[in-house]
Formats: sequence, C-alpha cells, structure tokens
Amino acid sequence: MIYSTIMSIQIRAALETDTPAILDVVLSAFGNEQGQEIADLIIDLLNDRSAQPVISLVATTNNRVVGHVLFTSTRLKQSQQIFSSAILAPLSVHSDYQHQGIGGKLIQGGLNLLQAMGVGLVFVLGHPGYYPKYGFVAAGTRGFEAPYPIPPEHADAWMVQDLKPGIIGSVLGKVECADTLNDPKHWQE
Repeated sequence: MIYSTIMSIQIRAALETDTPAILDVVLSAFGNEQGQEIADLIIDLLNDRSAQPVISLVATTNNRVVGHVLFTSTRLKQSQQIFSSAILAPLSVHSDYQHQGIGGKLIQGGLNLLQAMGVGLVFVLGHPGYYPKYGFVAAGTRGFEAPYPIPPEHADAWMVQDLKPGIIGSVLGKVECADTLNDPKHWQE
C-alpha cells in the first residue's frame, strides 16, 4: 500500500488505450463483483450515443493510471429552459492511491471542463459525506427528481451542482440520463 502523499498527479483526457488500465483501477477500487459491474457500465457508457458528449478523465502518476472519472450528458424533463447538464458516474481511484485527493482532482478537472463547455448543472448519486466537499448539494429538495426513485433514507445521496449560478432555484424536473443509465439497477443500493 502506498502512503506517501508526495507524488505528482496529472489529470488528462482518457485515451482509448487507457481502457484496460481504467478497468484495473475500477476492479481495485470496488472489488471483483461490484467492480466488474461498474467496469461494464463504463464500457457501455463510452459506446452509448445518448451519453454524448462524454468527458472521461484519468489521473496518472509515473505514467500509471490510478484514477478515473466519467461525466455523461443528461436532460431535464419538464424544464421549459434549455441548457446543458451532465451526471458524474462513476468515479474510481485505485485502492493503493485512495485518501490522497486524487478523486477530488478528477472531479474538479471534470467540473472545470464542463463549465468551459457551457454545462449548467452536474448531478451525482454518491456518498453524501464526500461530494459536498466539491460543491454538490441535495438535489431532491431543490426540485430535481432522479431517473428512478431514491429511498428516503438515501435521499441525500442524490446531489446537484450548478456551474452557472442561478440555475438551481429557477428550473426543476426529472433527470433523464443516457440509455445505459436508464436501468433501475443503477439507482438502487
């Protein structure tokens, strides 16, 4: 296990040749059973036209891929305004490199790119103790319904961040994700 926090981490766009390394990171981060499901999800999202545009970023150190994040396109059903939105799913950091800020660097790198692209909102279904550190807030209480119902005990895991100030509070609706994510199994604990 690596404990040093003194390392050089680079965040860059994932290349097609990074795919095997990304899948290794996912398996390390989530274990074989859940990791394989998430690895399959990544492959499916990368090939899903309804997920476009996709932002796929890797974190590397010494030319080794140690983290990955994927953002895919979403739409808001019931919203009268037209603006771009995305969902962060999934984020993974190799088990040997966790708790060193790599996930945060991947998130921030992706948010910066999305903002530069004009994306207004970013959603995530994730750990409510982690994502608020990066600007995410509860989405359900702000009028954004998940693609599938989130049990009340996990409602705070459904989060949103506005990349254009003022969007939260001026729009609401049900989030529609890429076809690949339009499966209830991706929305259950």
